[in-house]
Amino acid sequence: MNEVKLFENKQIRSVWNAELDEWCLSLVDIIGVLTDSINPTDYLKKLRKRDAILGDYIGTNCPHVEMPTETGKKRKTLAATPKQLFRIVQSIPSKKAEPFKLWLAEVTKQRLDQIQDPELSIEQAMRDYRRLGYSEEWINTRLQSIQFRKDLTDQWKNQVLKKAWNMLSLRTL
Repeated sequence: MNEVKLFENKQIRSVWNAELDEWCLSLVDIIGVLTDSINPTDYLKKLRKRDAILGDYIGTNCPHVEMPTETGKKRKTLAATPKQLFRIVQSIPSKKAEPFKLWLAEVTKQRLDQIQDPELSIEQAMRDYRRLGYSEEWINTRLQSIQFRKDLTDQWKNQVLKKAWNMLSLRTL
C-alpha cells in the first residue's frame, strides 16, 4: 500500500512494509523537506560520506523499497521506518529538523494510543473514510464486514484447534 504523507504541505512518499509491520518513508523526500536542497539525492550522498557512522547505519538498516516517482513509474527508493528516521534526522543540520521530530513524535503517539485503545483506530478509520468521501452507510457496512470477517476467522481457528486437539488426544490413547 502506497501513501503520500504531508509535512508542511510537502509530499513524503511512504509504503506499508508488511514484513516490518510499519511504514517506510522515502529518505530522499525527507531530505528534500528538511533541507530545501535542489538535489536531495546528492545531499543524502554527501551526508552519508561526511558521517561514516550514519552512512553505515543507513546502508545496514534502511531498505530499498519500490515507490512511485513523480512520473508514476515505480523505482527502488531508499526508505526508513519512523524509528530509523529519528536517528537520521538528528544528523541533518536544519531549522526544520525540530518540527519534523515533533511531527514524527505525534504520529508515533497516535499509533501508541491506538494500540492501547483499539477504538481509536476505528475512529481514525472512520475519519479517513469520510475524508475520502465515503457515505456513512458505506462506512458502517465496511466496519461491520470487517467485524464479521474477524468473527468468522476466529471461528475457523477455533475449529482447527479443536480438530488438532482431538487428533492429538486420539494418538495418545
